[in-house]
Amino acid sequence: MLVVRSFNDVPAAARGAVMTIGNFDGVHRGHQAVIGTMRRLASALAAPCGAMLFEPHPRVYFEPQRPLFTLTPLPYRLELLAALKLDFTAVIPFDAALAAMTAGDFIDSVLVDGFAIRQLVVGYDFNFGKGRTGDGSLLEAEGLRRGFGVTVQRPEHDGATAYSSSRIREALKAGEVAEAARQLGRWWRIQGIVISGAGRGAGLGYPTANIALPPGTGLLHGIYATRVWVDGNAHRAVSYFGKRPSFDDGNAIFETFLMEYDGNLYGKHIGVDLIAFIRGDRNFADAKALSTQMEYDVAEAIRHLNIDALRP
Repeated sequence: MLVVRSFNDVPAAARGAVMTIGNFDGVHRGHQAVIGTMRRLASALAAPCGAMLFEPHPRVYFEPQRPLFTLTPLPYRLELLAALKLDFTAVIPFDAALAAMTAGDFIDSVLVDGFAIRQLVVGYDFNFGKGRTGDGSLLEAEGLRRGFGVTVQRPEHDGATAYSSSRIREALKAGEVAEAARQLGRWWRIQGIVISGAGRGAGLGYPTANIALPPGTGLLHGIYATRVWVDGNAHRAVSYFGKRPSFDDGNAIFETFLMEYDGNLYGKHIGVDLIAFIRGDRNFADAKALSTQMEYDVAEAIRHLNIDALRP
């Protein structure tokens, strides 16, 4: 999949396309529905199709002091979008110049002059431009005037409430990983490079692989049954996210004990799928009490982890 980094000098392969615009954090079932509509229109028009997103997230640009709970960091988001068979993704820097663009300027400079779009597909709640004054109605009117079509996608929902990144964040904050998976259409995954930790897990008989997570990660602290991907292979595991109240009660960490795995993981890129929440974080009187609890945690994780049968 081609990745375009600017709306200036757009490659020919990304011009005259059917496009969609959004942040696509999570690439959840609502996003997938919008992208499905875009692909069908592109096929009918024999045109390329692509998604436009902004980096950093506009919320992060306007409120840098308030970390955002990002569901899918950009590299993983691009991987998920590529799997949906997009021809390209435009990753547009969200900077002062873009923030100052009126809705009309955005249509002229980015959509028409930059990408020469043929058709645009947006979600029902899409807003854009300075002050978020642009919406689907404005796009439809300007499309008629400027010669591009506009489709406003109705909400994709589960019978009650539309799928949304906010709903998924709330589910994860409550430890409801099955609910998050239902809205995503897959297990929520944490990815990262394994780094060295304090080594306490090894001392207790449960060596762990540690991953640094962004400050805004709002996952409920506690123990999870997980499935870990290493070099394309899945392994049963139990993971912890929290502040280690039994030790230093410092910054939140994410560490994972892989069952039946012997190799050295330092420096490896791994993916961790959260399958089930086992228990909340708590303090223990001593290392022995913690080690005993970990035996129960591993046994409970195994109960949830029949890898061949796992489905979100």
